[in-house]
Amino acid sequence: MLISSAVAEYLRYCAIERQLSPHSLQAYAVDLNDFHGFLGVDRSVGSVIGADLGAYLFDLLERRKLSISTARRRFACLRAFFRRTAALEPAADPFRGWRLELPRRKRLPRCLSRSEVRSVLSGLASAGGMMPSSSRSVSVAVRLMVATGIRVGELCQIVVADVAPEGTRIRIRGKGARDREVYISDPGLRSELLQLLDTRTKQSGKGTHIFVNRLQRPMRPQSVRLALRRYSEFSSGRRRITPHMLRHTAATLLIERGVDIRFVQKLLGHSSISTTEIYTHVSDEALRVSLEKADVLANLAA
Repeated sequence: MLISSAVAEYLRYCAIERQLSPHSLQAYAVDLNDFHGFLGVDRSVGSVIGADLGAYLFDLLERRKLSISTARRRFACLRAFFRRTAALEPAADPFRGWRLELPRRKRLPRCLSRSEVRSVLSGLASAGGMMPSSSRSVSVAVRLMVATGIRVGELCQIVVADVAPEGTRIRIRGKGARDREVYISDPGLRSELLQLLDTRTKQSGKGTHIFVNRLQRPMRPQSVRLALRRYSEFSSGRRRITPHMLRHTAATLLIERGVDIRFVQKLLGHSSISTTEIYTHVSDEALRVSLEKADVLANLAA
């Protein structure tokens, strides 16, 4: 099987059998086509050997000067791709006998402080009054992401039928076809969500998306990113804010408030608690408060 055909089959498998999101499919397509382009010709899958992988790694890091994290991601995609193709036909897997050894850098997630969150929400409220009613729902979307930690892609998939009648919980279609529920505890947010719910139901019924653009079409993740960047300019910090920062912020604030890490794991939809554990290392605010209470030097005289 030629690599071009194998890539097409693998993307079909990921879309239909694994039910991966369009965002994941796009990322896989970019990574696999980059490797295909590096080889230069449409070779057979079985002709790829460990030396090709080594040359590709050199090209990524030395010639193109890409980051180690990018190289690790692309090789993770390649490993899964060749594992799948080897299962379909007796083609050699170039990863057999070849091992990627790159340092794994622990990146701390970028979070907003409490004051920054308040400033952003205030900016959204100020901007909302000057925007069309269809755009004001972005304020609800941002507050929902801060309160629940849902991904922006998950947010854009929410339909009317996913929201409980009283607005206290929402069914989320997560990554890897894993559904979960998130809960809305803030009365103000529940009230605004129910208002959106009522409007959308009257417009198109229970199957319509809650968050839509001015053309009444489902809002896309990129639209939320652009709107958040524009609205966040009303905040005093002028810091560029992304939807995923809101997810990190939600997790960190919950950990700081003493919520059990297993509950945070379930809320975020992490398959492994080790993914959630990174938030126990970024709670600087909780550390500061604890140190102030301990006040080691003051207690020496006690």
